Amino acid sequence: MTARLPSSVLNAGIALDQVSAQWDGDIVRQISEYIAIPAKSPGFDSDWAQHGFIDTVVRNAASWIEAQKVEGLTLEVVRLPGRTPVLFFEVPATRAAVPGQTPQTVLMYGHLDKQPEFSGWRADLGPWTPSYQDGKLYGRGGADDGYAAYASIAAIQALKSQQVAHPRIVGLIETCEESGSYDLLPYVDALRSRLGDVGLVICLDSGAGNYDQLWLTTSLRGMVAGTLKVEVLTEGIHSGDASGLVPSSFRIMRQVLDRLEDSATGRLLPASFHCEVPADRLAQAHATAAILGDEIYKRFPWAHYDCGGATSFTLPTTTDPVEALLQRTWRPTLSVTGAEGFPALKDAGNVLRPYTAFKLSLRLPPLIDAAQAVQELKTLLEDNAPYQAKVTFQGGGATGWNAPASTPWFDKALDGASQAFFGAGCGTIGQGGTIPLMNMLSQGFPKAQMMVCGVLGPKSNAHGPNEFLHVPYAKKLTAAVAHVMAQMPG
Repeated sequence: MTARLPSSVLNAGIALDQVSAQWDGDIVRQISEYIAIPAKSPGFDSDWAQHGFIDTVVRNAASWIEAQKVEGLTLEVVRLPGRTPVLFFEVPATRAAVPGQTPQTVLMYGHLDKQPEFSGWRADLGPWTPSYQDGKLYGRGGADDGYAAYASIAAIQALKSQQVAHPRIVGLIETCEESGSYDLLPYVDALRSRLGDVGLVICLDSGAGNYDQLWLTTSLRGMVAGTLKVEVLTEGIHSGDASGLVPSSFRIMRQVLDRLEDSATGRLLPASFHCEVPADRLAQAHATAAILGDEIYKRFPWAHYDCGGATSFTLPTTTDPVEALLQRTWRPTLSVTGAEGFPALKDAGNVLRPYTAFKLSLRLPPLIDAAQAVQELKTLLEDNAPYQAKVTFQGGGATGWNAPASTPWFDKALDGASQAFFGAGCGTIGQGGTIPLMNMLSQGFPKAQMMVCGVLGPKSNAHGPNEFLHVPYAKKLTAAVAHVMAQMPG
């Protein structure tokens, strides 16, 4: 019998059928089991090593990958002392190298660590209780982004089953992303010689403007995160005795934050925290706004109340679709994500509290250096404190990312994948979140194309309550990844 030669064309219908069957038959169950494990990132669980949850999800993913018996695939759980583990896999190329050119490698990326539980889950849902309803798999971490390792292998299998020639593929699945990926760079350095000449990065840890087409992330904001603390006393004092004479730590906190933010508009005051939006990103924002319209802001779960028989909703900072996109992707923004020094309401007596502490999350435009921003922010908040109160800021940061210019083959492959599996062209969108690895990889592999995509579409609510994985979209995204890998030249 004559051996079948590798093809260069992926049959989209067959690929989607195969991928869908694998999701329905196995992957949904695997991710459900993953959701049930509280594998919180080390930034939220300092005893992660003792608890063993991260090790469990890594072992489970590794066992599943090995059980798939992908032709040529080798897998290793890599551990550096004192650091969270990573999964590293390699699949050799099945197509002939181009004479005179260095063979290109595809790097597939994802993570298995999770954000903490958060409150506000629906009564029938919970962060560690997987629930599959109407094509949505609810639970913490499924969409952000425990599915990535499983989808990556399924995409490779789609190529293998049709004997489609593909480049060398490596995978790097970390367990520290939700804490800023501070463990990742040592692994990248340790594995650099095994990564090869990376020509395409596939990062399945991002969002989608809708569930109707493939979406390419073209930028990510950076972030400074840390704790701002204001101390005025060594212990609480009766407010009737001390208030008016002892300054409120909360009032000082307000004054200090007023140096950073215009509380009336939310605009950050330091000019150094802003940057000009590049012309190509502005043009993309206009194109994306034309697709999504007011769904850009309507998709959020706005608080509402009855007002004279009519329902009144909280308003966004802008209802202009273009400005709405830029506000959440290219403008710096401050959020207070946690507080300490406050008793629960039921326990709050008439006591002037000794201190107030806020957890700050400052999103930076993609082109702003985070390390410099951390130092500027610390100086701004700490110097010349009102009443000489003790004001301290302790934190760190991660620089954002602006995608390199797309090459013709990449644009064609993305649009072809979107048309083949969604029936619509590929959209482009900036994301307001941070993936520290992307900036590292762009610096390390400046010629690589970056396929940063994900399943976090409208209402999927990563990090918050009722997070869900949109399984029908994930199936098509998995097949789209296979299509793009098949089209990669060199």
